[in-house]
Amino acid sequence: MGDPRKQKKLFHRPRRIWTTDQLNMELYIMGSYGLRNKRELWKAQTEMARVRNQARALLALSTEARAEKEKRLLNFLSRIGLAKEGATLDDILNLKVEDLLERRLQTIVMKRMGAKSPYQARQIVSHGHVSIGNRKVNRPGYIVKTEEEAQILLHIEIQAAPAGGEAAPAS
Repeated sequence: MGDPRKQKKLFHRPRRIWTTDQLNMELYIMGSYGLRNKRELWKAQTEMARVRNQARALLALSTEARAEKEKRLLNFLSRIGLAKEGATLDDILNLKVEDLLERRLQTIVMKRMGAKSPYQARQIVSHGHVSIGNRKVNRPGYIVKTEEEAQILLHIEIQAAPAGGEAAPAS
């Protein structure tokens, strides 16, 4: 049964972690999205594999047996912004890990709020300078729902570095 105090692992690592192509792809994704370690990437890959497996299992069922489950899965994915309105199971099978990583709070802060890099966006989020609605969120890996996206507020002024490479005066 297991110890209730011990959490189960949320990711599966690749079978072969030393493949050159895979290493290059993982490093590119980690740099693009500012992930702390490969474990964060593997969590996203495992989550996408879980969603794709659900879609594959639903495609194997008869149409009347899968109607309710398909609607529930599509509603969940549209709430978190992975599926558009009127998407099909084939669209779900075409989802990539990057689609899920685009929905992380860190990535949204980087793209929409003007952070210079994904690492700066991660620092802004983890230091508690971002709130969604009236609650502070300090988890960079938080998956932002579509209705929460308009409620993201940044509580810090991002300043550009002055020309000439000088440090900005302390205020």
